[in-house]
Amino acid sequence: MPEAALSLDNITCTFASNEGGGKSYTAVKEASLAIAPGEFVSVVGPTGCGKSTLLNVGAGLLAPSSGTIRVFGQTLKGVNARAGYMFQGEALMPWRDALSNVTAGLEFAGVPAAQAREKGMDWLRRVGLGGFENRYPHQMSGGMRKRAMLAQTLIRDPDIILMDEPFSALDVQTRQLMENEVLELWMASRKAVLFITHDLDEAIAMSDRVVVLSAGPATHPIGEFLIDLPRPRDVAEVRTNPRFVELHQAIWNVLREEVLKGYAQQKRA
Repeated sequence: MPEAALSLDNITCTFASNEGGGKSYTAVKEASLAIAPGEFVSVVGPTGCGKSTLLNVGAGLLAPSSGTIRVFGQTLKGVNARAGYMFQGEALMPWRDALSNVTAGLEFAGVPAAQAREKGMDWLRRVGLGGFENRYPHQMSGGMRKRAMLAQTLIRDPDIILMDEPFSALDVQTRQLMENEVLELWMASRKAVLFITHDLDEAIAMSDRVVVLSAGPATHPIGEFLIDLPRPRDVAEVRTNPRFVELHQAIWNVLREEVLKGYAQQKRA
């Protein structure tokens, strides 16, 4: 077996409680997850169960209370320089146009301006934004902004791609277009992907493997499913595949109770 691109081993994340008095809250407890090079893994679970917490640990943006993070076999210390992170919310700088937003990472890394511009224009074309390089975020639709964020994430050719519900704010049609674009780009490069989503259909349609997390507190993986649907896939068409329906039912049987638990916890809170 190849060395995992990203390995989270027995991760526990404990935070100070809002109640004060020295109380603490364990969001994630002894959770382990590994993504192989070239593998597309989605994580699903109830709202507030710690999915984004695990993603932030993998990015090196959050140090766990205990456990080990390894990147291609090396223990991670600090920010994960081999990962690109596409956030759920808006990550474009409003004072920069599309091109300068996309090339920001190259600029901060000291890449010469002409080289950065050439790569930026190429990536704008790849994500369907050729000719829109001078548009500012407020001049772009939600789908266009997401395409710019995707190019911004991929332009540095990261070995690991971390995505935190990147399409949740989009309408259904635009969302499916973006999902297919991501799959097309991923098929061309086969980087390791850790994808966080609330949408079980999206997780199955895009992934090689789906991991189900328990309701919080003390979240941990409780189910893992191999998605054996043939590739390449169209995220709309694949939903009619009988195997897709079987997988959806099997995963939902595990996820349903956790969603109900999470909902009950939110009501009590």
